[in-house]
Amino acid sequence: MRISKLFGKTQREIPAEAETISHQLMLRTGMIYQVAAGIYSYLPLALRALKKIENIIREEMDAAGGQELMMPVLQPLELWQETGRDRAFGKGLFTLHDRKERNLCLGPTHEELITKLVSYYVHSYRDLPQLLYQIQTKFRDEPRPRGGLLRVREFTMKDLYSFDADEEGLNQNYHRIQQAYQNIYTRCGLPILIVEADSGAIGGKDSDEFMAITEAGDDEIIYCSHCQYAANAEKAQSLKTKLDSEEPLPLEEVKTPNAATIEEVSRFLKVPSHHTLKAVFYIADGEFVFVVIRGDIEVNEIKLKNVLKCSELHLANEAEVTQSHIIAGAASPVDISNIKIVADSSVTPGVNFVAGANKPATHLKNVNYPRDFQADITADIAKAHAGEACPRCGNQLRVTHGIEVGHIFKLGTFLSEKLGTFFIDANGVSHPIIMGCYGIGIGRLLAAVIEQNHDAQGIIWPMAIAPYQIYLCPLYMDDPDIAAAAEKLYKELIAQGFEVLFDDREESPGVKFNDADLLGIPIRVTISPRTLKINSAEIKRRSEKEFQLVPLEELTTRLKELVSSG
Repeated sequence: MRISKLFGKTQREIPAEAETISHQLMLRTGMIYQVAAGIYSYLPLALRALKKIENIIREEMDAAGGQELMMPVLQPLELWQETGRDRAFGKGLFTLHDRKERNLCLGPTHEELITKLVSYYVHSYRDLPQLLYQIQTKFRDEPRPRGGLLRVREFTMKDLYSFDADEEGLNQNYHRIQQAYQNIYTRCGLPILIVEADSGAIGGKDSDEFMAITEAGDDEIIYCSHCQYAANAEKAQSLKTKLDSEEPLPLEEVKTPNAATIEEVSRFLKVPSHHTLKAVFYIADGEFVFVVIRGDIEVNEIKLKNVLKCSELHLANEAEVTQSHIIAGAASPVDISNIKIVADSSVTPGVNFVAGANKPATHLKNVNYPRDFQADITADIAKAHAGEACPRCGNQLRVTHGIEVGHIFKLGTFLSEKLGTFFIDANGVSHPIIMGCYGIGIGRLLAAVIEQNHDAQGIIWPMAIAPYQIYLCPLYMDDPDIAAAAEKLYKELIAQGFEVLFDDREESPGVKFNDADLLGIPIRVTISPRTLKINSAEIKRRSEKEFQLVPLEELTTRLKELVSSG
């Protein structure tokens, strides 16, 4: 491809609207064009890289036993209503009506559709297992699209679905695809960290995310460098401060003037915050929920939402608290009735806590569970933080940020049960098919690669997914000898099977070198009056500062070595 004919132009200035490095560089290199918030056109350079990523994914999915198919973007909304996931996705689901007023949606994912499809063709244990995948457009109405391709409303995803007769089969396929994902990221030049994750609106019991570590990432990762424990902050656990062993003491009411917060109460009564109970109030699908948790711990709202199995969750406002006859600043679960109480698991092993007395400026000392109050639900609903103890080995947890570039789920049977996808076993007994699902966002993976592979001058493409392998950079194209030599070399390289971006413009060396670095093509080949005098060309890797002179007769051999070595 000749740069003079390439659709898209490089920019010197950093676009004001671009927050992340990948967004800046993709706009500056003319790879993407923003149509609307979270909606992008992919220009030729971006599309070439995306197609290479897709090909790598196809090869690994096929090698793992997957079969590619294609399902429609338009889906009947009734399928989503049948599983209840229309409520789980909420406003993120794009919905519409056709001319006959039938309810449709634009698929944010394809579990419902593939489950129905499998129910039509799979009836016996002999038909299992199945691994079916597609590379297809998805739509999610993100409330805050950001970061270029990192969080968008229209995107391309590879989604694979596994169907098995038993848990053993699911586990085997889960690990098989997990390894295939690791192969994909390695081939794309993207180091990743596998972390335990919350399943979110997709559902299921277990899931793992593949994270590219970068400060541009939205996701906070809690990890241990000693035992390799790692989890998304939405899922992470930690060992809490251990409480001293003591005997339960009688309840004692004390006045606490001008002390409403945990800090104020701790200071006034001279007790550490981990010896207090904090009350936090939520509205879950319209129901008032009283959450009680140790004073030194924060509520993880994702965990709480999962425990409550609710679609909508928000902190109760002042009016909602007052309406429930709760006294903010002095509330406790003691003697509370007709309100759902959720207690964090940190509450149950402790004794002699300080909690509100449900009276203004008054607290209780020596509150004990379950002697003085009980909970409708007791579960881990706590946030984990850096500096706390690892739940596996006890060493100190750390925190970093990352971009989710893949997510895999053990769905189990909840979708197959709801949609009637069963099989008959060898004994003639009917069972729901056990499912897994496995996704990779193609555009986000591309952006993550750029986030991890760049310098101050521009992109540094890994060879496997670079739009082109070679940047042919002749200097002084107004010189007839240079122009002729460049044209001859371009044709020879193309004939040898190289992917070449030919800078055929009559621009200064500085402009050409700057664009070469900005575009980040892995190998730059430069010819100039100086190199032609000694019948040579200058070869430079984008990732290295040094260059080497190579005789023209040896050039293709040397380039093949460089391309094959990555």
